[in-house]
Amino acid sequence: MPEERNTTMTQNFIHDFIDEDIAQGGQFQGMTVHTRFPPEPNGYLHIGHAKAIFVDFGTAEKYGGLCNLRMDDTNPTKEDVEYVEAIQEDIHWLGYDWGDRFYFASDYFEQMYGYAVELIRKGLAYVCELTPEEFKEYRGDVNTPARSPWRDRPIEESLDLFARMRAGEFPNGKYTLRAKIDLASGNFNMRDPVIYRINHMHHHRQGDKWCIYPMYDFAHPLEDAIEGITHSLCSLEFEDHRPLYDWVIANCSVPAKPRQIEFARLGINYTVMSKRKLRQLVEENRVSGWDDPRMPTLCGLRRRGYTPRSIRNFSERNGVSKAASTVEFAFLEHCLREDLNETAQRRMAVLRPVKLTLTNYPEGQSETFTVENNPNRPEDGSREVAFSRTLYVEAEDFLETPVPKYKRLYPDGPECRLKGAYVIKCTGCVKDADGNVVEILATYDPDSRGGDPADGRKVKGATIHWVDAATAVDAEVRLYDNLFTDPDPDGGDKNFLDCLNPNSLEVLPHAKVEAGLAGAQAPASFQFLRQGYFCVDNRDSSPEHLVFNRSVSLKDSFKF
Repeated sequence: MPEERNTTMTQNFIHDFIDEDIAQGGQFQGMTVHTRFPPEPNGYLHIGHAKAIFVDFGTAEKYGGLCNLRMDDTNPTKEDVEYVEAIQEDIHWLGYDWGDRFYFASDYFEQMYGYAVELIRKGLAYVCELTPEEFKEYRGDVNTPARSPWRDRPIEESLDLFARMRAGEFPNGKYTLRAKIDLASGNFNMRDPVIYRINHMHHHRQGDKWCIYPMYDFAHPLEDAIEGITHSLCSLEFEDHRPLYDWVIANCSVPAKPRQIEFARLGINYTVMSKRKLRQLVEENRVSGWDDPRMPTLCGLRRRGYTPRSIRNFSERNGVSKAASTVEFAFLEHCLREDLNETAQRRMAVLRPVKLTLTNYPEGQSETFTVENNPNRPEDGSREVAFSRTLYVEAEDFLETPVPKYKRLYPDGPECRLKGAYVIKCTGCVKDADGNVVEILATYDPDSRGGDPADGRKVKGATIHWVDAATAVDAEVRLYDNLFTDPDPDGGDKNFLDCLNPNSLEVLPHAKVEAGLAGAQAPASFQFLRQGYFCVDNRDSSPEHLVFNRSVSLKDSFKF
C-alpha cells in the first residue's frame, strides 16, 4: 500500500488553467478533475517520471479528483510484463494509488481501429504507400509543402486496404494510414501524419491478434477521451503535438474532450534519463541492472536508500513551470539528507578497520555504554554498545608521522575521545613484515568514562568513532559516486558512454559494524557516525553477508 504522506501541492500554472476550466462557464464546469499517468512499459521508471507522477496524481488530489494509471502499450517493441509490474510497484512506493482505474492502451485497439475507419469514411484519412525513403523525400521544408501521390486515393479503396492491412496481407512498411490534414502546415506534425503502421510483432497482451498498431499521437488523445480524462498533463516536448491532439479529438466521435497542458520535464546534471540509453547501460553490463544504485531509476534510488518522502519533496520544491531547466543532483541528495537526518537511527561502523588496543585496559574485562539512537527523535530511545580492550577504528584516524594540524591518533600525540566512551592517548603501533600498521597502541583514562565534552575536560584531539572487536559484525560497504563524470553526458555530440565514471563504485569488503546491526534488513537506513547515511542492500544483503549501500554523505554540497 502507498506510504502515508502530506497531499498538499503548491499552486502552479496548471492549476490556474484548471481553475479557469471549472469556473462558472468554463469548459469543465461541474466536472470532476480527472488526470492520468500513462507510462510506456518498455523500461523502468526514473526520477524524471517521479515529477510526472507528482504532477498527475498530485493535481488530481488537489482537486479531489481521480488519476488513472494507464500502460501506453501501443508499441510492442521492448514492452514486457516485467516493466508493467515494476511501474506499479514504484508508484505505490512513492505513495500514490490509482484505485480500480488501471488500464492498458492495447485494450482500446478495437475502438481505435473504429475511429480510424471513421476518419477514412469522412475523407480525413487515407492509405499511403510511400516508402520510408520517399516519405522523407516528400516531407518538404518550411518553404515547401509535403506531398503524397496517394492523398486522393478513393475512400472505398483506403477502407479496403486498411482492412487488409489489419488482416495481415502486407509486410512491414508496405502501407501506412495517414491523417488528411494540411501538407503545407508550418507545424510538421500536422503534415498528414502517420496514424497507423504495419508491425508484425507479438504483443505482450494482445498476442498475435494485431499486426497494425496506432501511432502515439493518434492513440494518446483517444485513450484520454475514452477514459473521460479532463486534463491531459504532458511534458513540454508535446506542445507542438497539441494541435494534432485537438484535431483527433475534434474529428472522432469520442465521448469526452480532454484538454492537454504541457509542463517542463525534469533535467538533472550528471545523469541521463533516456530509457533507451538506460537500457543500453543494462544490456551492455555497464551497471548491475535497472536497480543498480547508480542508476536514476526509482528502483535504483530505492536500493540506494532514497526515501519516497525525499523524492516527493524534491519534486515539490523544483516546482512546475513551462521553462526547461537542469537541477543539480546535489539538490536531490540534499532532500534525502534532510529526511534521513530526521529519521535515520545512528550507529557506529568502521569502513577501513585497523585494531586499536588499550594496553592498560584489563584483559578479559568488558562493559557497555548507553547511546542515543537518534538525538533528533528521543522517542527512538537508546541502545547498549559493548566496549573492551581491543577495538576497531578507521585506518585514517592514525598516522605514524602526522601532517600539520592532524588532530587524531599518532605516537605521543594529543588526547582523543572515543565517541561516548573514554579519553585515550596513542603510544605507538605494531607493523607487519611489509611495514604496514596492523595495530595501534594506546592507553585510556579510566576516570573519563562517558567521553562527554560537557564534563569540562578539554581534549585537543578529535573525537573518534569505534566498534568493539569482540562483538563487531563483518559487513561489505559500497560507496557510490555519480555514474558520469560530465555534468551533461547527453549534450552536444558527446557519446554518453565516454562519460562513464570509472570510480562510481568502491567496494569495501572488510568493514566492521556494531553487533546490533547483525539482523538489519532492507529498507532500514542508518547514519554511520562521521561516514554518511547507509541502507541495507535490498538485493545482495543477507544475515550471513551484510551489505550496506551509502545513500548520501554527511557533507552537503548543495548551496541555496
